[in-house]
Amino acid sequence: MSDDIIKHLGPLSPLAGIWEGDQGVDVAPSGGGVAVETVFRERIVFEPLGPVVNGPQTLYGLKYSTTAWPLDSDNPFHEELGYWLWDAERGEVMRCFIVPRGVNVLAGGTAEADDTAFSMAADVGSATFGISSNPFLDKQFRTVRYELDVTIHDRDSFSYEEDTQLDIPGNSGLFHHTDRNTLKRRG
Repeated sequence: MSDDIIKHLGPLSPLAGIWEGDQGVDVAPSGGGVAVETVFRERIVFEPLGPVVNGPQTLYGLKYSTTAWPLDSDNPFHEELGYWLWDAERGEVMRCFIVPRGVNVLAGGTAEADDTAFSMAADVGSATFGISSNPFLDKQFRTVRYELDVTIHDRDSFSYEEDTQLDIPGNSGLFHHTDRNTLKRRG
């Protein structure tokens, strides 16, 4: 890892590296919108990148991949690829990612460079921090809001809580598909 890049990552800098955790809990919809809880293990790899120059805007970030497996299985039930980005001038953290179900999210929030906790969110229909889905998911499990809270406990531990809010036909109100985990540095 390039120390030169890491020093420009602001609140994301402690995340550079390889992380694993087996304390994950996923609450997702099953048939009929009924909640099913899955306990899982997860591996996240964050690779520093930058600078990314958009005219007068300069971003630094982390290219990442995530894989999650139920504790009792070798077959992953979730994967995603994307970027966590830091815009120091605007004090913005961003996360853009895609999952192979055909959903992509660009979430964002504000933070200070030395924050150890920060949040990001996205809403369907937003031209800036937004969500898009394939036609089937948009009709049957429409993601209308995504929220992420991250807490960096120390150099070797961080946790997150996600709330992906789904509009499922036939359900009264939104279904809160939640995920949380605490991960430890492995490299």
